[in-house]
Amino acid sequence: MFSSFAFAIFEKSIVQYHVLDTVDQPFSNPYDSDSVEHLLYRKNWIDTVQWHYEDIIRDPHIDPEGALELKRKIDASNQDRTDMVEYIDSYFLDRYKTVSVLPNATINSESPAWALDRLSILALKIYHMQEEATRSSASSEHRQQCQAKLDVLLEQKKDLSMAIDQLLTDIETGNKYMKVYKQMKMYNDTELNPVLYQPKS
Repeated sequence: MFSSFAFAIFEKSIVQYHVLDTVDQPFSNPYDSDSVEHLLYRKNWIDTVQWHYEDIIRDPHIDPEGALELKRKIDASNQDRTDMVEYIDSYFLDRYKTVSVLPNATINSESPAWALDRLSILALKIYHMQEEATRSSASSEHRQQCQAKLDVLLEQKKDLSMAIDQLLTDIETGNKYMKVYKQMKMYNDTELNPVLYQPKS
């Protein structure tokens, strides 16, 4: 199933990041550049780095200038994340381009890649909740609470994986069809964000 295939790649990315466990480490993709594995690995790496950006920026003692610089890195990361989702959807559009769509086919509320985006974030939640559930320096109560949360996340993984695989099956059989809209984010565009295009007094 594609969800299991993707989740294993997400886990590989997360484990590799935590070898050095620093946001400024170099990135290396182990998969061929023309493969979907390459896209999935890159997607999760972006998510993993941003996860740790979000941790760092919540440090109450962070230097204001450092926080501003980090906020801009988070903005850039969000744009990279969106771009990677669109690349992954392009893969699926090409993969299913010859499918004969049935007359009564319906459209899904989200594309396969946006569902995989949620699975990538879920992989990160599971990894870090597992850390907390087994952290020796934490109290027994803390570990028990985190184990309960981990159990919920694992159930969510099961349900989301099933939904993704069912969506892909429905697309393959023509029962659903893909229609992808570009995100058209405006705040990064110098021609669409008035703060960026209006002349400064």
